[in-house]
Amino acid sequence: MHEPARWAESLDVAQVARYVVNGLLASAVHFAVLSFNLIVLGMKSAGLATVFAAAFGLSASFLGSRYFVFRKHEEPILHQAAKFGLLYSLIACLHGAVLYGWSDVAHLDYRIGFLIATGMQMVLSFLGNKTLVFRA
Repeated sequence: MHEPARWAESLDVAQVARYVVNGLLASAVHFAVLSFNLIVLGMKSAGLATVFAAAFGLSASFLGSRYFVFRKHEEPILHQAAKFGLLYSLIACLHGAVLYGWSDVAHLDYRIGFLIATGMQMVLSFLGNKTLVFRA
């Protein structure tokens, strides 16, 4: 019964705020590339377009997480990048599946689907980064 209280006490509010800022910037990069893929390149699948766009958002997110959010860069960058890449590859596939189902199957606005998938991604990535990639 005391576990939630311990978790809440260990929550670093400044870290969460930095995570939100980093996530918004990375999502802006992701969304800009997604829009470019759909509008300029004329990709027909929003699900596929977002998987490609995720690579750009992921790069921005990794650098921001390593140097700004978690400030854990004692571990070699390639080790952290590999763990981060695996975590985010799984999340990107889930993001693509959500957007595919929302936009390509249900024919709903891809922008709303993007917001839903991104909200899910934010929760999963914070937990994964804090406990697996950039742990103290």
